[in-house]
Amino acid sequence: MGKQENGMGYRGKRMMDLVVAGLVLIMACVPMILVAIMVKLTSRGPVLYWSDRVGRDNKLFRMPKFRTMRIDTPAVATHLLGKPEQYLTSIGGFLRKSSLDELPQIWSILVGDMSLVGPRPALFNQDDLISLRTTMGVQHLVPGLTGWAQINGRDELPIPQKVQLDAEYLQNMSWSLDVQILLRTAFKVLKRDGVSH
Repeated sequence: MGKQENGMGYRGKRMMDLVVAGLVLIMACVPMILVAIMVKLTSRGPVLYWSDRVGRDNKLFRMPKFRTMRIDTPAVATHLLGKPEQYLTSIGGFLRKSSLDELPQIWSILVGDMSLVGPRPALFNQDDLISLRTTMGVQHLVPGLTGWAQINGRDELPIPQKVQLDAEYLQNMSWSLDVQILLRTAFKVLKRDGVSH
């Protein structure tokens, strides 16, 4: 994916990722330390949870999040758990609704595994999502911290609809669309909108 639609080159998008992620890391350093302490004090296990995710061209990478679930939670997508709330730690629900659990993914952006904007990275065992994205050509995109599907339903969307939105992003990529997605993501996070667990 050397050049992208609407004049948005991969190198330019990568440069924006590095600049914005670097600034966010500086601003979020203290909150991240506080969250790490809270996670450690309120439940057994490591502060970070590293999950195997599907990246660009379906290559696997390890993605970090602040741990919000107990260490005995099955390694499947949240919607596949019978009662996901029973696996949440005492502060897990708050971290998820506030999206603070996502902050360690700044690391994934800095090392190039993720972008600020793109389809959310699938779990390694989400075969239906991976297959449908591959059919639609979405697998060529670098997965994102947020994306077009995220601001149009997030956890509430069925997989075919998520992939359709990912494909729409692929066809309409531009600087203005990325900025729009980032601004709308910030607004949704403040409203705690679209998070089912």
